[in-house]
Amino acid sequence: MSKTIDSTIVATATYSTPGAYDELFRDLRRDDPVHWTELEGYHPFWTVSRHSDVMEIERQNDRFTNEQRIILQLEADDERMKAATGSVSSVRTLVSMDNPDHRVYRALTQGWFMPPNLKKLEEGLTILAREFVDRLEALGGRCDFVKDVAVWYPLRVIMMILGVQREDDALMLSLTRELFGSNDPDVMRGRTSSQVRLDAVKRFSEYFGRLSAERRSDPRDDLTTVLANATIAGRPIDAREAISYFVIVATAGHDTTSASTAGGLLALMQNPDELRKLKDNPALIPSAIEEMFRWVTPVKHFFRTAQEDYVLRGRNIKAGDSLMMCYQSANRDEEAFNDPCSFKVDRSPNRHLAFGYGAHLCLGMHLARMEMRTLYAQLLPRLDAVSLDGDVSWADANFVCGLERLPISYMMRKVAA
Repeated sequence: MSKTIDSTIVATATYSTPGAYDELFRDLRRDDPVHWTELEGYHPFWTVSRHSDVMEIERQNDRFTNEQRIILQLEADDERMKAATGSVSSVRTLVSMDNPDHRVYRALTQGWFMPPNLKKLEEGLTILAREFVDRLEALGGRCDFVKDVAVWYPLRVIMMILGVQREDDALMLSLTRELFGSNDPDVMRGRTSSQVRLDAVKRFSEYFGRLSAERRSDPRDDLTTVLANATIAGRPIDAREAISYFVIVATAGHDTTSASTAGGLLALMQNPDELRKLKDNPALIPSAIEEMFRWVTPVKHFFRTAQEDYVLRGRNIKAGDSLMMCYQSANRDEEAFNDPCSFKVDRSPNRHLAFGYGAHLCLGMHLARMEMRTLYAQLLPRLDAVSLDGDVSWADANFVCGLERLPISYMMRKVAA
């Protein structure tokens, strides 16, 4: 039975089949919330499924570190990646850094992503959100909300911040899908998962290498200029860390928000009373957005590695053991949330872990909230009716996972020109 559980934990189908994940992890939280997971082809690990346990691990970032293992991947892919890069990751981003590097590199851009600085984006975001709502209206009442809106709006936001031209958005989207969906058969096309990620990083490196050279000779008010000219202790940051920074901003900066934007609309359609409540009271938009993040939880997991022996919920964690922090399970935890398997636009309190916790709390969380609040503030007053118009589908992935297809039919209220 344990082997069946273990194989289900790693299977991408668990994450792309509605209900399968919640059923598995509901049982794990009840019966074995810190579950030893050992399956042929993977390095063994502890599956941590309770909200309080994830927080306990993540608040102790010196005892439980990031660099040794970041995401769930085959042991063979670990070895291929080590041979190619010297580590288990294709890039060395903030996600994989431990202190002191994490603290220093995070400080390079942290001010950019804080609410006082983001205020300057409000007008541009409103214009962009209105543009995409206008696009919905122009599509005439039927569309795929993922492919027509949810993918492109957050992508354009983060590309604006980086200073990437609009004609390159499609390239950035393609590379993001290769990096985050590297075990999706449609993405692999005969390559190994590790090779998919390495190929994507190579193309990212070429692109942002050129853009950085331009910004060093012609600085602008964008994040690429900040990174292209960044120094630590008076010296330019290492080339690998620089490209890695671009990669994490250009990918995580939109992919997770896209997933939450689409998944949030699906939840509203599946819960029409909640949609009506939200339309009747737009003041609930901020809490509704938090519930969308909790509900979707696009980043399904990250790993930590124990640096010393530790007892977690009665289980003896050994130094060197790795632990998978299961964020979606934590966000469905009956100990942390009242009626966690119900979608409630007015949920309060809502201490979800969709952005992680502790030192590695998502750098872009304020931007993500701002983007979604702005889009839904433009969309809801003009949306008279919306319903599903076909079958939905989810990305075949177990790391970052969201809707791939969301066909909808809708009626929109005309606005004065």
